Amino acid sequence: MIKRLNVLAALSASGLFTTFSNAFALEGKSIDWQMGMQPAGSPVMERIREFHGLLLTIEVLIVLFVLVIMAIIVIRFNAKANPVPSKFTHNTVLEIIWTAAPILILVVIAVPSLKLLYYSDRTQEAEMTLKVTGHQWYWSYQYPDHGGFEFDSNLVPKEDLKKGQPRLLTVDNRVVLPVGTTIRVLLTSNDVIHNWAIPSFGIKLDTVPGRINETWVKINEPGTYYGMCSELCGVNHGFMPIQVEAVSKEAFEAWTEKAKKEFAKSEEVPLRVAQTAPVGR
Repeated sequence: MIKRLNVLAALSASGLFTTFSNAFALEGKSIDWQMGMQPAGSPVMERIREFHGLLLTIEVLIVLFVLVIMAIIVIRFNAKANPVPSKFTHNTVLEIIWTAAPILILVVIAVPSLKLLYYSDRTQEAEMTLKVTGHQWYWSYQYPDHGGFEFDSNLVPKEDLKKGQPRLLTVDNRVVLPVGTTIRVLLTSNDVIHNWAIPSFGIKLDTVPGRINETWVKINEPGTYYGMCSELCGVNHGFMPIQVEAVSKEAFEAWTEKAKKEFAKSEEVPLRVAQTAPVGR
């Protein structure tokens, strides 16, 4: 029944809006004059879009039903057409209908909603882990399964942007992840509550100091996906973008080998300073 309702949703106005957005959204980000959600980049987002279609279909049907009832009342039961109105106080069948119908509608909504919540929350057989830490005001990323290297990801200022790079979404160090891989994402913060949100993945989860929240993602196709902090975390809240580069598994393995060397250099600096300090005395 849900699939049939989703077919109806595709024929509704929402379907036109989604088609319009998909025709122009070539990257995992919003575009000018976009109507509808971003294209799905993960299985979770695919289910979210389906659930959205179901909800919109139910809403449209309810609105049309109410409009039809109001039109009938205005036309058939106005003072001119019905000068002597009938008088009654109870109608058992009608009372059962208007009590049972909302309950059935809520059940139709609740069942797929809870299934989607459970599906998006539970990580099954993760193949790798990404740890995300929020700071005021940038992100840090760690790859525990690939040597534990870590790097910071900061916003690229407007004056340093290259042609084609979106403003307020481009970062200096992208998160690189493999496609077709179940990735456990651990989220925390070292100062205040932030929120790691990527619409194309269907992820929007708080990073809380002293606590680790967990979600997962499995990216469908290679590409660049964008997000940003979605929690009011301070004066520079609007300058915490997220940029994920999804690549093939082979390209990811090659990148990790390079990243281990690149991001290990900064970790060795304090050690060398400590060793050479006595010589200068």
